[in-house]
Amino acid sequence: MGIGLDAMTALSPTSDTRAGEVLRLRREISRMQRRRSDHALLPLDPAFAALLPDEGLQTGTSYTVSPSPALVLALLSAASGRGHWCAVIGMPTLGVEAAAAYGIDLSRLILVPDPGDRWLAATSALAEVVPLLVAQPSTRARDADVSRLSARLRDRGATLLVAEEPGAGRWAQSEGSIRLHDPDWHGLGEGWGLLSECTVTVTARTRHSPRATSVRVLLPGGQGAVETAATELTALPTLSPPMADAAATAPSELLYWAEAG
Repeated sequence: MGIGLDAMTALSPTSDTRAGEVLRLRREISRMQRRRSDHALLPLDPAFAALLPDEGLQTGTSYTVSPSPALVLALLSAASGRGHWCAVIGMPTLGVEAAAAYGIDLSRLILVPDPGDRWLAATSALAEVVPLLVAQPSTRARDADVSRLSARLRDRGATLLVAEEPGAGRWAQSEGSIRLHDPDWHGLGEGWGLLSECTVTVTARTRHSPRATSVRVLLPGGQGAVETAATELTALPTLSPPMADAAATAPSELLYWAEAG
């Protein structure tokens, strides 16, 4: 994956030639230097369309998200499908096969799985050229460093998703949060079966829309990607035969009484 493999090598904390490799990474970044994004929004999968006010991620800002590889891949999928480069920093459990199942273009995906305490430097460098980034912090960032990174995001028109646990504190200057909760796996019976899909609730809040908005989705669905969960309908109780006959011939008042009773 070209730059992706170089990035993983250059930012590895175990390298003895780190300085030279970082310079090589910078040369790669200069080679693929892009202009500032003119897009106000990055698209989201239709299953997430109702989450955010403008149905997309604002560029030049950051969001706090749950550190779930499935949620991260689902949030990247639509932008990747439109040809945007994506980068994931500090998530070693995120797999390329799962990324491909979500429709992510692997040739435009940069993985830096283990940057160690250099995760912020890696994120800042990649923000120069990548419009959509995910970073899972391994250390707490200072407010001054977050401010500098936020300025770079605004300057380049990039969007950062910060994968943090809910108890880690709110990322400074965040536009909002996107959280996953209430997972419900399907496929297992009483001592048999295979996990096939998982229904979850995804809830978003933003600075401009502090009221929470939630959607229920399959993550993953049966095909390995995000899908809108079917609405569960509550069945009416079955009428006994005499009541059913009466309901079929009675006026609407009796029908209402039979269903409500």
